[in-house]
Amino acid sequence: MTNVTAISPTPPKSRFPYLKEDFAASLVVFLVALPLCVGVAVASGVPAELGLVTGIVGGLVTGLMRGSSLQVSGPAAGLTVLVFEAVEEFGLPALGAIVLATGLLQVLMGVLRLGRYFRAISVSVVEGMLAGIGLVLIAGQLYPALAAKAPDSGLGKIAGLPGAFADALGDTGAMASFALGAGTIAVLLLWKYMPAKVRTVPGPLAAVGLATLAALVLSLPVATVEVKGLLDSIQPPPMGSFGDLAGVGVLGTIVAFTLIASAESLFSAAAVDRLHDGPRTEYDKELVAQGAGNTLCGLLGALPMTAVIVRSAANVQAGARTKASRVLHGVWLLLFAALLPEVLGYIPIPALAGILIYSGAKLVPVRALAALWREHRGEAVILTVTAVSIVAVSMFEGVLIGLALAVVKTAWEASHIKLEVVDKGAGPVQAYLAGNATFLRLPKILDTLEALPQDRPVQLDLSGLHHLDHACRTALENWAERHSAAGTEPVRLMAA
Repeated sequence: MTNVTAISPTPPKSRFPYLKEDFAASLVVFLVALPLCVGVAVASGVPAELGLVTGIVGGLVTGLMRGSSLQVSGPAAGLTVLVFEAVEEFGLPALGAIVLATGLLQVLMGVLRLGRYFRAISVSVVEGMLAGIGLVLIAGQLYPALAAKAPDSGLGKIAGLPGAFADALGDTGAMASFALGAGTIAVLLLWKYMPAKVRTVPGPLAAVGLATLAALVLSLPVATVEVKGLLDSIQPPPMGSFGDLAGVGVLGTIVAFTLIASAESLFSAAAVDRLHDGPRTEYDKELVAQGAGNTLCGLLGALPMTAVIVRSAANVQAGARTKASRVLHGVWLLLFAALLPEVLGYIPIPALAGILIYSGAKLVPVRALAALWREHRGEAVILTVTAVSIVAVSMFEGVLIGLALAVVKTAWEASHIKLEVVDKGAGPVQAYLAGNATFLRLPKILDTLEALPQDRPVQLDLSGLHHLDHACRTALENWAERHSAAGTEPVRLMAA
């Protein structure tokens, strides 16, 4: 009789093998996202609940879609300045239509597989854009920290700071507000030195919590967040606001939203990919996911979203393994907004200002700029010019100036030309051109050639050129005709 050994079936694999890790990470991301969602909304000049709506959509909608598995989306400090300007100029009802158009444009670009090309945008322009946003954000948030109203323009915000500080010195309420904001920043700066068990509470949440507690216990005369309720804050854009989309100003704002939100999200994805060993980002699909989220945010009249590196890094560092963590963080935001909205009414405005000042400072790459100046001065100039242009003019124009400068720099570097003249004293003068002959180097080429002696024959060897554009070819032919007309032997051109 043959003995048969029974083989027990392999236990089925769990559908959620990393649920424990993702659950724990989602709570950390929720605690990081909560104060940032509220702070970005208040700084953008919209109801605080709309920041939560964008965070919820970022978790439940964008979080479920394919693209980048671990980066987390929501309202970003990088768009605060632009959103504030849009609300001031076009009104809150128009914001939903602008965000909706931005989302649809992002989806279209993703479908057309343009997401990967955002990686071709000069890093210096992106860093300059973020630096400019950071500077305007810092200057703008110092005013609510001083219980004062901020001027509209970036230069106005910076120029008005000495007067705002002077006015605050004689105002008890303003000094209390400033002290609370400064205390919030101090907590954020010192939190990394706390014991590990204490640091399980995210720094932004701890800073806001301590500031709220201090304001209540000490009865400080500071402004707090106005609460409307989640459903009362959601206002889909009226049909009339879509007619405004044809305006030049609105179109420029949509382009700026799309460029900045897409670039920030995809650069964030690249940074997050370096933090973990999981699946890499599919850039086109991530752009579609961001666009879908922004489309829904627009329909709800909420803030635009981007992928946010602070939340994404917290997600990875907290041990997240799959997209479940970011979806769950959206669930926690939804439960908080639905069940505990009145808690927002206790949060002091200067505490949120302190968080955004801290966030703005992290957008300004001071150390990186110093290193860039030593190694690549041209890139450092582009970064600085972009940042200054954003502060001095506006977000959209500043980015365009940075992009134009990057293109000019690239074109200039690509037009390296070497012109060597060999004159042996007898016979023809020999001139050799090598490299890339473009109109950018034409003045230098012509100055050298026109300085050659008129009474000597010239041989111009173009065989070393990799590229000869139409402007250069025409100019060289005209020079050859003029030189030959002087009665000497015709210039001999050796073709490229």
